[in-house]
Amino acid sequence: MHYYPFHVGDYQAHTAHLTNTEDLAYRRMLDLYYLTEKPFPDDPLWIARRIRMGSDPDIVQALLVEFFEKTDEGWRSKRCDKELSSFQAMKQGGRKGAAKRWAKPGHSHPNAHPIDTLIATNNQQPITNNQEPKKSPKGLYIFKPPQVDDDVWQAFQAIRKAKRSPITQIAMDGIEREAVKAGLSINDALKVCAERGWQGFKADWYSEASVNKQIALEERNRAIAMEWARSKA
Repeated sequence: MHYYPFHVGDYQAHTAHLTNTEDLAYRRMLDLYYLTEKPFPDDPLWIARRIRMGSDPDIVQALLVEFFEKTDEGWRSKRCDKELSSFQAMKQGGRKGAAKRWAKPGHSHPNAHPIDTLIATNNQQPITNNQEPKKSPKGLYIFKPPQVDDDVWQAFQAIRKAKRSPITQIAMDGIEREAVKAGLSINDALKVCAERGWQGFKADWYSEASVNKQIALEERNRAIAMEWARSKA
């Protein structure tokens, strides 16, 4: 499944106590669960490597215990299983409806097979593995990171849209890495981008801009001091 409903309010209510690293791991675990459409094996290191956090199997284990249920089949998520089950039921209904349409007299392709999957529409139904992923109009990153403020995200989206640069997962991962280098949170890094009209973020840019700002401030203060001294002469 390449798309799943994400309820921001519910997510934040259940994960507000997580650290940034734990939050990142949990979000990636949810993505992996929907992509594989099956329970996790009882192997935290395997999961950690699949979510690109191979050095944090202890965090993965803690998240499994807190948010998943251990069964004979592996670690299951009730919420994820509910979404998967709901979509499978909807897909079955789509197959039956398609079969009836193909069976109508006078159909131009009476021997054709009914469609096996549903076409994603604006009601944001999930997409399964045997479908092409649904893309937004400009390939925009669909979900706002939970640790980013709404106004900051909207401002950043506006900049990327104006520059015709889609917000992809790769782009967000790069910004997050650079934010860590600069000692900023992802929210603060995107806020800097919004304030300065940057479509991306580099730690070097931020450091250089901060130095230039300090130099400009010092020059302004010197000019004011000199003007005051001349007025007293």
